[in-house]
Amino acid sequence: QVQLEESGGGLVQPGGSLRLSCSASGRGFSRKDMDWYRQAPGSQREKVASVTSGGNVIYADAVKGRFTISRDNIRNTMYLQMNSLKPADTAVYYCHTSTKPCIECPLIDHWGQGTQVTVSS
Repeated sequence: QVQLEESGGGLVQPGGSLRLSCSASGRGFSRKDMDWYRQAPGSQREKVASVTSGGNVIYADAVKGRFTISRDNIRNTMYLQMNSLKPADTAVYYCHTSTKPCIECPLIDHWGQGTQVTVSS
């Protein structure tokens, strides 16, 4: 069973920085691809960044050059360093991964509870 817990959100002024953390429990963290999503009020949840088990990273166009995703497989933790924050980055940020218990089994999505990021002066 995978459990994810985000932390690090808060209120920051435009141009500021925050670092989000996602702590994962359960086995096999190093073998899991991990993602950060966000959901603003009235909007659909969108993927912000991904890091594969091999360390490859992908970013949404809206955050390229400003956000950095990373992982620490010793601490079972994923991070999202967010710089040059804009009011448009205001959202609840979620940690996500998927598991597949058996070959014939469907993918199971796992989500954290989310952490609020508010960018405002």
